[in-house]
This record gives sequence, structure tokens and C-alpha cells, in this order.
Amino acid sequence: MNDALVFFLLFSAVACGWWLGRRSLGGNRGTMPGPPSQYYRGLNYLLDGRPDGAVDQFISALEVNSETLETHIALGNVLRRRGEVDRAIRIHQNLLARPKLPRSQMHIAHLELARDYISAGLLDRAETLLQDLVEESDEQRDISRLYLVEIYRSESEWQRAIDEAKGLLPRRSLLGGETQATQLSGQPIPVQLAHFYCELALEVAEEGRRDDARELLQAALRSDPACARASLELGSIEAASGNHRQAIEALTRVVEQHAEFLPEAIPALRECYAALGEENALSTYLRRCLDEHPSTPLMIAVADDIRRDEGNAAAHGFLAHRLAEAPSLRGLLRLIRIQQEDKPGTPGDSLSMLGVLLDRLIEVRPAYRCGHCGFSARHLLWFCPGCKYWGTFRTIRTAETE
Repeated sequence: MNDALVFFLLFSAVACGWWLGRRSLGGNRGTMPGPPSQYYRGLNYLLDGRPDGAVDQFISALEVNSETLETHIALGNVLRRRGEVDRAIRIHQNLLARPKLPRSQMHIAHLELARDYISAGLLDRAETLLQDLVEESDEQRDISRLYLVEIYRSESEWQRAIDEAKGLLPRRSLLGGETQATQLSGQPIPVQLAHFYCELALEVAEEGRRDDARELLQAALRSDPACARASLELGSIEAASGNHRQAIEALTRVVEQHAEFLPEAIPALRECYAALGEENALSTYLRRCLDEHPSTPLMIAVADDIRRDEGNAAAHGFLAHRLAEAPSLRGLLRLIRIQQEDKPGTPGDSLSMLGVLLDRLIEVRPAYRCGHCGFSARHLLWFCPGCKYWGTFRTIRTAETE
């Protein structure tokens, strides 16, 4: 029933397009020729419940000209959305076979054919068409670049993605306004561009090219100064290079960018401060951060420092006090582990069993969630597979998950 309704609407649209095309040829109503035989065959196919044949006949019946172009495009788009990409490709290829169409309309057909190829997974063909549009069409240049960025992202071609995304950055016109696109798949282009730089920096760092990786991460921070990921990766590279002061500078910048990501920097910070023999300075810094940005990971990190410096009893008291104010499963598990160090029990006692059960409960629960679409994960992801947004994962802040 739905198929019949959709194709009846298409039939009506094609009929209108055919009538407009004939009317543009001139003549009066009395001398205007009737619909071609393909038109009636298409109607018979539709009434017989054979929509595939109906579409083929409607394509043959509808003349291609400037007035009917939108009807062809609309028909192709409907077919593509329905998953009938082969037919959509045929419709748009048929448009490109008509060299008499104005150049701007040929570019529209090129873009729609590229979208067909993307839907069909023929990314190399789509890439070729989109690159041509970037070179030849002022009107379709930005949208073509948007699709190219998506293609390069899906293929992890980060340098190419960077090149196209940079072409989309807003520029000041002579009249003072901004030109070009400012959004890419719903996110600001500078935000996504920063993550492209980070992805490329990871590849370069794995090849041992740390200087190049640094430059890419600095470029990421210029693109988006709030990119905590770039600071985390830059800190890791500096720490691996033995540049502990520079690493600390990069890692502590995370608090100003997104304080939620500070726990991700703690292992590298511990490494750097230990190498400098300044563990107490790190303890003071973490306590201050906990007061300003309370979270379970920070609370556990501070408790570990207290246990190292003052013993298990002091750490136990600190955790008990904090958990009374902000309960969390992870904090309770750490409290149990500290108590077990002081008073080891048998594997079957109630405290040991509670620790095992908490450990399993925490292990199966997601720890991060995308702030845009709600996709959850057990580990931090920089790219959301659900909504395709970058840098939107945050720690889930509930007593059950923390």
C-alpha cells in the first residue's frame, strides 16, 4: 500500500513535469499533443502493482529540460532514500547525458549523482565528481567539500580531510561578514578540524616523527583552543620525549579546557612529577582540582596520595568522609580495598565478596556517554559512532557509574 501511494505521487509529479515541459514548447491548449505512450504504460504498471516498471516508464516519458529538472532530481532523491540507488543513479546519469542543460543545472545533477555513489558505497566515483565540482562550481563548492570531508573521514584520510575542511573555514568578506560554511555535520568546522589534526598526529607519532606530531597538535589547538584531546596527546608526546615540564604544562591545561578530562591526564602527570621528584606538588594540585571540580576519579587519586604519604587509616577516613557527601560505587570499592590491606580477610568473607561483586558491577556498566546522542561506552571515545560528533563523550556522573 505504501509503495502504491509513493509511486502514485511520483506519477502525479511526472505528469505535472511533462505538462510543463510541453507547455514551454508553445502552442495553444487545443493543439498541444497528448501524453506519450510510455506515460500510459507507466500507469498500467502502477495499477498492476509493478512499481519498478512504472518508474522506468515515467523516466522515459518525462522530457529532460530546465523546467523538468527539479522533477527528475526529486524522483531520484526519493529512490535513493528508499534504497533503490541503482535507479537513482540511472536518473541522474540520464540528466548528465543532456549537454543542453545550463551549466549550473549540470552541476546540480553532478552533486546528486555523487550522493547516489556515496549511498551505494562507491566512494572513489563520488570523490571524483565532488573534486570536479570543487574546481568548477562556485555554487556547489562548499557542499561538495562537506561530502568530501565525510568521505575522507570514513577512510581515515586525515590530511585530505584537513585540506578540505580548511577550505570551509569562514573568511571575512570585504563587507565585514563571514563567508563559507561554518558547520560540518552539525558541528563547528574548527572543532572537527582539531580532531582531524589529532588523528593525523597519532599516525605521525607512531612513525616516530614526534616533531611533526607536535606541530599538528599545536595546529589543533589553534583551530580549537578548547580541544582537551590535543593537550592530552601533546602531554603524552612530551612525556615520552623526556620533556616533563612541557608535558605538565600541556596536561594541566586540560582543566581550563574541559575539567571532565583531567582524570585522563593523571597517569601521565604522576609519571612526570615522579621523574622530577615533585610528587608533593602533584598532590597539592590534585586536591585543589578536587575542591574546584569534584569527581570520583579525582577523589580516588587524592586518596591514593594520602595513602602513600599518611597511611591507610588516613586514606580510609578521607574516603569515608567524601563518600558520605557524594556516594559512588567506584569510591566504595576503593574504600573496601584499602580496608582489606589493613585487615586481610579470607576469600569467602562478606567484605571480599562485596568487593568482587562491586568490581563486576562496575566492569559491565558504561563509564562514558555522548552528550549529543546519548551513545554510551565503557572507554573514552573521541568520535561518536552514533551521531558522528567529535569530542562529545563525557564521564557519566551518577553514583552507580562513578
